[in-house]
Amino acid sequence: MPAQLLSIEVAPDLVDQVYRALLGAISSGALAPGERLTQEDIAARLAVSRQPVLQALRLLKKDGFVQDAPGRGVLVAPLEAEAMRKVYQVRGALDVLAARLAALQRFRIDPKLIERGRRAARGRNVEAMIDADVAFHQAIYAASGNPLIGQSADPHWRHLRRAMGAVLQAEPQRESLWDEHEAIADAIAAGDVERAARLSDEHVSRASDALAERLALQLARRASASPTRKGDKA
Repeated sequence: MPAQLLSIEVAPDLVDQVYRALLGAISSGALAPGERLTQEDIAARLAVSRQPVLQALRLLKKDGFVQDAPGRGVLVAPLEAEAMRKVYQVRGALDVLAARLAALQRFRIDPKLIERGRRAARGRNVEAMIDADVAFHQAIYAASGNPLIGQSADPHWRHLRRAMGAVLQAEPQRESLWDEHEAIADAIAAGDVERAARLSDEHVSRASDALAERLALQLARRASASPTRKGDKA
């Protein structure tokens, strides 16, 4: 007798669309940290039923982008500098491994990726800056020949995109970022495994320190600018 399978009530692609729409809004800051979200409101704004919204919110909660709110509904998870440092620790280990493996192949990163990144860094389009950064690192993951590296790094990049977006809205991208990228690409193309690994490790460490410092400062400014609520101590 064939196994019985339960029918699927919600199309997976619709849940994915809602998930991506909400994740994009959270990453861009359109849905701010601490903002309360309800199924009814989201369903109305996205013109979908509540069921795919419920499933998408469950996925976002599992991934750490939303958390339970007092009462009912959920709220957008806060941004925390120390949490981002931990994300960078994991991403750094993956980046170093990818750089080593790519250097063994003497892979040549497309120079257009670096040119694109430098152009974005000179502009004001934050999304373009982040996209160029992600594309460069994804090229190294692909060059490693191990697809598990990119798959493992992807969920961490989702959190980093959110933090990077918040920081870059207020402060420019580090000028040295693309010089560091170019040096890593040169070491990989030369087959210098140890140099590629070292430069990659140093790059992630600097990026982690810079983002955490800027994010902590930004959060402190927001906290000091927030009006004291009635009943709170001054």
